[in-house]
Amino acid sequence: MNDQQEKARLLRELHRPGDPLVLANVWDAVGARLVAAAGAKAVATASASVSWSLGSADGGGADREEVLVRTAQVARAVALPVTADIESGFADTAAGVGGTVAGLLATGAVGFNLEDAEYPAEQAAERIAAARAAADAAGVPAYLNGRTDVFLRGIGEPEGRLDEAVRRLKLYLDAGADGVFVPGVDDPETIAALVAAVPAPLNVLAGPGCLPVAELAKLGVARISLGPGLAETAYAAVRRAAEEVYGHGTYTALADGLGYQELNDLSAG
Repeated sequence: MNDQQEKARLLRELHRPGDPLVLANVWDAVGARLVAAAGAKAVATASASVSWSLGSADGGGADREEVLVRTAQVARAVALPVTADIESGFADTAAGVGGTVAGLLATGAVGFNLEDAEYPAEQAAERIAAARAAADAAGVPAYLNGRTDVFLRGIGEPEGRLDEAVRRLKLYLDAGADGVFVPGVDDPETIAALVAAVPAPLNVLAGPGCLPVAELAKLGVARISLGPGLAETAYAAVRRAAEEVYGHGTYTALADGLGYQELNDLSAG
């Protein structure tokens, strides 16, 4: 077993219902090292965060090759397993999704999110099957997190969303997904219902106002992601400092920043 295969095995083992893998999603190498130093067991990218840092909009605006280059930088920066958010695969066809996954695994990543976005469930399942086949062909047991945006996008009537999400997620598992991701859900009743109905590790998106990690663990959640939360916080700090210096000519917003030498050392590895 080579190093990448071992990291893939470890990432799989970290998805334990009731003892969730917590991912503070990053977008660059220094962020990956900061998260690793804070105690992360694995490192994840967030598609929105990576896209914004590249000057592109999330949701298909980023260039696939630029995203893969950034993922490679993150994977080289840490010794931990790295999983990447590749949106809906940066491709119009299932075969194209397979090509994206092959390129992703060449970066050293060992897991990825693949979302259904605007695709019908059956077509999204075909894309997941192509992703699984590409990982198998590469010889990497990558962790494939199948994501549905039923709740996030508000698809259908509210009373039918749970059943529709479960239907989609089961299709994705049959197609080769290892776990499932349902952003847009934060109430304990729905989370518990998803855990009970879907026979796979459940990933939820967390942020201000969401249940704490310990409470999500009690519900049986296996993975908790912060998504673009860290990037939103970082860019808010940039805006505050810029508005202060241009508006008032003062610098107090810079007081809580990390030191030059610490960041320089992190960048040097």
